[in-house]
Amino acid sequence: MSTTAAAAAPARRRFPFWAQVLSGLVAGVVLGFVARTFTVGWLTTTLTTVGTIFVQLLRVLVVPLVLTALIVSITQLRKVTNAARLAVQTLIWFAITALVSVGIGITLGLLTNPGASASIGTDGARAVATQGSWLDFLKSLVPANIFGLEVSSQTANTAGNIAVTSSLSFNVLQLVVLGIALGAAALAVGEKAQPFITFTESVLSVSQKLVWWVIKLAPIGSAALIGKAVASYGWDLLAPLGVFTLDVYLGCALVMFGLYPALLKLNGLSVRRFFAGAWEAIVFAFVSRSSIGTLPLTQSATVDKLGVQREYASFAVPLGATTKMDGCAAIYPALAAITVAQLFGVELNLTHYLLIAFVAVVGSAATAGLTGAVVMLTLTLSTLGLPLEGVGLLLAIDPILDMARTATNVAGQALVPTLVAKRNGILDQDRYDGVKAVEPARAAAPQPVTV
Repeated sequence: MSTTAAAAAPARRRFPFWAQVLSGLVAGVVLGFVARTFTVGWLTTTLTTVGTIFVQLLRVLVVPLVLTALIVSITQLRKVTNAARLAVQTLIWFAITALVSVGIGITLGLLTNPGASASIGTDGARAVATQGSWLDFLKSLVPANIFGLEVSSQTANTAGNIAVTSSLSFNVLQLVVLGIALGAAALAVGEKAQPFITFTESVLSVSQKLVWWVIKLAPIGSAALIGKAVASYGWDLLAPLGVFTLDVYLGCALVMFGLYPALLKLNGLSVRRFFAGAWEAIVFAFVSRSSIGTLPLTQSATVDKLGVQREYASFAVPLGATTKMDGCAAIYPALAAITVAQLFGVELNLTHYLLIAFVAVVGSAATAGLTGAVVMLTLTLSTLGLPLEGVGLLLAIDPILDMARTATNVAGQALVPTLVAKRNGILDQDRYDGVKAVEPARAAAPQPVTV
């Protein structure tokens, strides 16, 4: 083919990654609807199995990804001017956005009274096995082992036969503490720690590549996860808590498309460009329900598309992925606490609302420690003195709510580093505005499939 002919040939259109994920989401809704409407058991089983495998693939990479990302991020701070100031400002913006987010959640709850309109009884409510408290949170800060590994066992008695089932899990908060401690130690040791730093950077690169491979399966994984949710829950389960469900989605929408754009505008940044850069990560977070699993996408978007200095982003984004939870730690516990209080006939006063805000701002790191929003909710309820049995009433629809919560979390995790970088003059404005193309040497970045 001649050069002229080649130039005249129509270029292949790209099918963006986020569009692939959304297509999987739509396919999952259709498959789930078919499975539930026509009681297709094998389809429900298939969707459940594929979705479980996809989540397991993400979880298995949590330990090397989080641990090495934090070690590298701490060591990278030596290359950043005014690193301490940047770290402090990052934490301050985490707190500011969490405080405003919890205020939005409380306001929505007071305006809509989600518990009063819920058609669900409390007689059969049971407290969940996994609970959060300030003491548990403090204990979880101290690593039990180098991997943050925990073992939980359940005993079942069937016809006199006692069976014990054990499962392994990772305390992400302990991994955060370990990562920060090891990174700080490497900085203190200096030149002698360089082989360790080089090795850690290599492990991080390999871990990110593995995660990218898993992420490329996101269209299939999203179809399975959404399909399983629709097939398993349906509207019958959502209806009794319809107002609460709508409140969570509306609250997350107000934070993501109200609060965040306002902060971007106040700092002279284009709202459209921010969401164009972060959209893939937000969509993937919605379907995967995992901030940690979305971390490589968030990191790539923050650096390559939003123009945040790589060395600073290497610190701020992993930290945000484990502690910055406007959806799980602010919007959701505020609305859930109000709902539980109304379900059990408990009158909340100003002190209670201030405590909700306090827990949201100070205790958000607890979401990384055990089982995310559920633990954050039990921590909030126990602080307020509300019945923990209320958590069990909300657990049935939690996967549906978690999608909106996680998407909000990830949007905030990309937003704060962008704001801090802008305010400190280390934001590549041309890259943010789309004037400068994304570097072709993006080591582990997933490329959209061409069709």
